[in-house]
Amino acid sequence: MGMRRREFLVRSAVGIGGLMLGTRLAFSAEKPPARYGPFDPVLLGKTKIKVTRTGLGTGMQGGNRQSNHTRMGKEKFEALVHAAYERGVRFFDVADLYGTHPFLAGALKKIPRKDYIISSKIWWMQGGLPEKERPDADVVVRRFLKELDTDYLDLVLLHCVTSAKWPEQLGKQMETLAKLKKEGVIRAHGVSCHSLQALEACVNEPWVDSVHARINPYGLHMDDKPDKVVPVLQNLRKAGKAVVGMKIMCQGDLRGSDEKRDESVRFVLGLGCVDMMVVGFEKAEEIDDFAARVRKVTVAGGPTQARVYQPALMA
Repeated sequence: MGMRRREFLVRSAVGIGGLMLGTRLAFSAEKPPARYGPFDPVLLGKTKIKVTRTGLGTGMQGGNRQSNHTRMGKEKFEALVHAAYERGVRFFDVADLYGTHPFLAGALKKIPRKDYIISSKIWWMQGGLPEKERPDADVVVRRFLKELDTDYLDLVLLHCVTSAKWPEQLGKQMETLAKLKKEGVIRAHGVSCHSLQALEACVNEPWVDSVHARINPYGLHMDDKPDKVVPVLQNLRKAGKAVVGMKIMCQGDLRGSDEKRDESVRFVLGLGCVDMMVVGFEKAEEIDDFAARVRKVTVAGGPTQARVYQPALMA
């Protein structure tokens, strides 16, 4: 009996050890958690427009049809666009206010039109542009098409809305853009928001396909603090609107901090309600730097997992 009992104990110990070893081997053989690709194709809300997770913005310090991007000159601007395209960027964000239409047209002239997405913006307010006249959206969009040397625009926004009543104030332009969309001149329309009230007004506005919204964990150059803005972005997503994140790098304010740049990317990706991010890169190296930070963030699991936003944590 004693021998049998000892044999049983030995065999049990070996079995448990083998089971533990097998568990460790199985765990170590697991694939590493999936990571975000900075240039992965993603759908822009319900528009059916396929964009890249990261887009190139061209309006750093923009106004009066100038920006840092136009001020760098045609040759350097085109080199920047080519560098972005070669790395995988397929979304290019321009605007009448920035003066970047002809610059982008020159940079993309040898690339098939179907291979990239153009988003532009109509400046409807007084000031900001050299001329005083503000023609209706149909006139403005036709001019955009010529300046960009294209037959259609993927996304057209009403630039810098700030009032909670913007849908009433800009109703005529909204109707005109809806007509252009029906005609196939543009594929989608929306707004870029510069106040929390304007952002909130987008949630229940059927006309809105896509919203450019300023978002980062620090509240810099934003419409309000993150704990105020994020719930609105989540509601926009629930309502089927596309959300394009801006000011991820806080208009360049984070250039001096690796930690803060990492945290901002983690934060925005972790929200789960931002379709894509537009950044005003001014150098190819900045594209590479941002892409590397995106690749650090895991989709699920792991120590660098993107956090789920909780307002209490940001108080």
